[in-house]
Amino acid sequence: MHPMLRAAAGLAAALLSLAATAFDLQGHRGARGLAPENTLPAFERALAIGVSTLELDIGVTADGVVVVSHDPALSPAFVRDASGKWLPARGPLLKDLSLRELQQYDVGRIDPANPYARTFATQQPVDGARIPTLAQVFDLVRTRGARHVRFNIETKLSPQQPQDTVSAEAMTDALLQVVRDAGMRERVSIQSFDWRTLQRVQQREPGIPTVYLSIQTANTDNTKDGTWTAGLRLADHGSMPRMVKAAGGKVWAPNQGALTQALVREAQALGLQVIPWTVNNPADMDRIVGWGVDGLITDYPDRLREVLGKRGIPLPPQVP
Repeated sequence: MHPMLRAAAGLAAALLSLAATAFDLQGHRGARGLAPENTLPAFERALAIGVSTLELDIGVTADGVVVVSHDPALSPAFVRDASGKWLPARGPLLKDLSLRELQQYDVGRIDPANPYARTFATQQPVDGARIPTLAQVFDLVRTRGARHVRFNIETKLSPQQPQDTVSAEAMTDALLQVVRDAGMRERVSIQSFDWRTLQRVQQREPGIPTVYLSIQTANTDNTKDGTWTAGLRLADHGSMPRMVKAAGGKVWAPNQGALTQALVREAQALGLQVIPWTVNNPADMDRIVGWGVDGLITDYPDRLREVLGKRGIPLPPQVP
């Protein structure tokens, strides 16, 4: 077979496999349980395991570069300075560092003295890993030929701590420009707990799906007073699915503890997809998959593949 025909056949097979995979297997921060979070090695690991979507977080540097990072400031849990020393406390804000300055820090290993190391004891270090730009992540996936892989990109900012990041408008606009420049409009969704950014995405790029994140626990709830939810309040809508639908969302992404099978059915009846986070225990995975959710976000995509395989659910292609 001619190489071009072989490549086309391979792409067609991958796309058919993806089409058959109704389930969206999302690697959280790449594969945080297995490799340093939100780094190129983590995304490479997720691709090799086989995911349909890379879930990741973004911030914006002092020189306006969109980078992949969960925290608005450098974390002492896994950041070392140019001399190799662990940060003793919360480090500089991303918005106060240029990309060049940011690249001086190593994020390839968890500090063994930090409690975070016990939480992710199976994470394999990759010394020398740096915080990548979003453009680099797009380039990685493009270079690997993983045309079936999507990106679920979370804007990381807080309406209660606006001083820690660029504004919601600036972050959203910078993100959308990188997506446009990379030709990735059709392959991204954008999610956030801060629904202001999602409203702006819907205004600026209505073709990009928006994913409405919610957390409802005894200690934290972003749904009550409208601060996080662009003025919407749960009490005014009666349920989270109805609230997300009213906001114009395509996907509801609740914390797993707040989800019930009845809510899954209600959301899907409204035309929403339901993709809870962050599900790491195989028993929980199996139970929630059994409810008929549209996908799961997990730190351990290898575990989720095993659960899905046992249920006979088609799996996304692996990308070595």
